[in-house]
Amino acid sequence: MVAIVFLLFLMMGLPIALVLAVSALFYILYSGQSVLLQSYAQQLFSGVESYGLLAVPLFMLAGELMNEGGLTRRLIDFASVFIGRVRGGLAYINLIVNMMMASIIGSAAAQIAIMSRAMVPEMEQKGYDRAFAAATTAAGGLLSPIIPPSMLFVIYGVLAQIAIGDMFIAGIIPGLLMAFGFLVAIALLGKKYEYPVGEKKTREEVKTSLLMGLPTMLIPIVIVGGILAGFTTPTESAAVASVVAFILGKFFYKELKLSQMSKVLIRTALNTSIVVFIVATANLFGWIIIYEQVPQNLASQLVEITKDPLVFLLIVNAALLFIGMILDGIAALILVVPILLPIAQTNYGIDPYHFGVVICINLVLGLLTPPVGAGLFVTTAMTGVKPGALFKALVPFLLTTLVALVLISWQPLLVTWLIK
Repeated sequence: MVAIVFLLFLMMGLPIALVLAVSALFYILYSGQSVLLQSYAQQLFSGVESYGLLAVPLFMLAGELMNEGGLTRRLIDFASVFIGRVRGGLAYINLIVNMMMASIIGSAAAQIAIMSRAMVPEMEQKGYDRAFAAATTAAGGLLSPIIPPSMLFVIYGVLAQIAIGDMFIAGIIPGLLMAFGFLVAIALLGKKYEYPVGEKKTREEVKTSLLMGLPTMLIPIVIVGGILAGFTTPTESAAVASVVAFILGKFFYKELKLSQMSKVLIRTALNTSIVVFIVATANLFGWIIIYEQVPQNLASQLVEITKDPLVFLLIVNAALLFIGMILDGIAALILVVPILLPIAQTNYGIDPYHFGVVICINLVLGLLTPPVGAGLFVTTAMTGVKPGALFKALVPFLLTTLVALVLISWQPLLVTWLIK
């Protein structure tokens, strides 16, 4: 009955946080377990009572400051220096800048919105098909939740009670593997459709782009380097990155105005509140799932089907691809981790970092697949490309991600090698 109420509210278009909170309340009232009402508010609060979640607003703030301070545009100029006159040059630049931004923003939707404004009009003006330009930008957004830092990794680390810094490191090789696959896809598509050759910069333009772009590299160095070296936690590195982005935008590039800060902080607060409220209510719903012993019952059924960890992961992949098409990535992550992680660890001996990366890549794919596909609709809203045309152009990138996902599921060392 609770599942029916959950699906009914979801189909009515209610915000996922309200669906989770009301469904949990309905279970308590329907089951007659009124004593659970005494813990309702406590479970709601405990969902966000985590130091690691402080990284979420700080990474969002760093991304907003970069966009307002002109750092994003300098990153594009910086990346263009290394491309030269190759076919599909702007598409490569788009992807490389997305990789750089992925190491700063950590939010796919935010990254797609920023890069759509910056790259799609430029690519169209240079002769690229608008749908391909939008698809390349959206595909680059898939890297944001995988290449550290990552909102999904922060939340998974909190749920799995593992080190968020190590979770970030675990995403480096999978993220680079996905990026390499995207570069190969662009090369093949560029050859097939004869996309324009990149423009060659003059020596003076190269010098200017390098000098103005190099300071922006301080931010990924601060974030990833600080965590790898053990100098900072993910939360501390996000705070330092925000300060660096503010200093560069205000005093070096002189594009960030103090009058803009109120809008930047309001946008950051609004976006953070949405994420945190989902985390709180999903923790509440997860508490109900655990109370009903859903993980234990599901584990016994899965063990009867297979005892092979790889087969189990492939089953999980298929299920999560479907879930990711319907639910928002963060909400889906918080729902499935309490159910599947204990099974993966206890019954199949799967490393929690390996399992986390597999789950997150699955849910990232859901960002660009109908019917929900938040990233899909962000891209269409920002570029004006119809969803059908965009999805068709995205197919090569989605297939590339699926290949990477199977490889990562098959070889745990692609995830765990750097943290062992």
